[in-house]
Amino acid sequence: MGRWKSVILDTLLMTAGFGTLTFMGVARPDIIKHFGIPDSAYELQHIAYVFGLFVAFLIGHTRLYEGSFKRSVGIVVSWAAIPQMLIPFVGNWNAVVFLRFIQGFVVGLVPLFSTQIARYFVAERPFAKGIILSGIFWGGVFGSISARYLLGYVSWKMGFILTGLVIYVVYALWYAFTEDFEIRHPRGGEAKVNVWKLPFTWVLGFTFFPALWVIFTIIGFSSSLGYKMGWTKSHVATLSTTLSISKALWSIGFGYLGYQLSKKNTDPRGLFNAIVRVMIIAYAVAFLGLVVYSKAMLAGNYSLALASVVLVGALQGTGPAFWTSAPATYPQEVVPRANFALGLISNSANAVAPTVTDLLAKHSETLALAELTIMPLIGILTLLIVRRMRLPVEE
Repeated sequence: MGRWKSVILDTLLMTAGFGTLTFMGVARPDIIKHFGIPDSAYELQHIAYVFGLFVAFLIGHTRLYEGSFKRSVGIVVSWAAIPQMLIPFVGNWNAVVFLRFIQGFVVGLVPLFSTQIARYFVAERPFAKGIILSGIFWGGVFGSISARYLLGYVSWKMGFILTGLVIYVVYALWYAFTEDFEIRHPRGGEAKVNVWKLPFTWVLGFTFFPALWVIFTIIGFSSSLGYKMGWTKSHVATLSTTLSISKALWSIGFGYLGYQLSKKNTDPRGLFNAIVRVMIIAYAVAFLGLVVYSKAMLAGNYSLALASVVLVGALQGTGPAFWTSAPATYPQEVVPRANFALGLISNSANAVAPTVTDLLAKHSETLALAELTIMPLIGILTLLIVRRMRLPVEE
């Protein structure tokens, strides 16, 4: 039971870390008024945050996250908490944009927790990881609800300070009941494998790229298209919340499926085949969802769009499997480095996807929807390729 206690604590910390960041969106009118900026300038903070999610994986290759696991997690949550508490005190909007970029580094929790659960589980890894990853989306849902409630009682500035403190309160609880261990990144002659020199690393990293391409694009794209068609703020918020809940539930559901498939064969190849199967199924469901979503958005059918995002959320079902691929396929001593390498390759989608989709949409909304819809098929093709490759641990 101790192992699952760690999973629950990790999920709570993910929920707190990502949940508090939703306060920026909820307090949008107050922030725009305070800084005297146009809507277009406000969007810069979100672009900076998403780019920070990408840069976070570069930081994982430094010595910053070596040594104590608990200390490393403390550094990561501080990337979110400290800027959160500084934002009310800076008088320059560009400084806020920079602080939001720093907050994107909180995604470093994902590879760190992957390294942790690799120590505790084998077949159960996808299920454990699915529960932990769901915390990102529970954070979005509950963070948004609690932020609206909080703004009814305190100023937006005090709200930022309080939500920053919440992260540290949850971290203190997590710290008290979590087992520590040492993280080491072998260097030079120590490492049996250079993860960056393996074609397997690049292809495997790219298997998650199409999922993130859609995940980090579809909410903003839906909002833009929805408002253009005359949907209300309530309509757009409901669509976003439905997608977040869907992703959280698919994350847990596909994680459990991964566990059921993994326990049949727990050698590296058996675990990897289970990972590939789960990701292919998730992409197939999401593809059907995106076909329906495209039809709904072109027709302006809100009810159909709302139903479609329930299926589109299956994209997140690829996450639990992907984030357990490193401990299944790489030698144990390079798993932490492999986690960050795979995260960097896959999360490069964050840096370009929203911009590319927006440019396509300006030319043709149909073209932009086709681009999003084809992504799961690219994911499936990449998975079929990587399944035939030799695993690093088999070298």
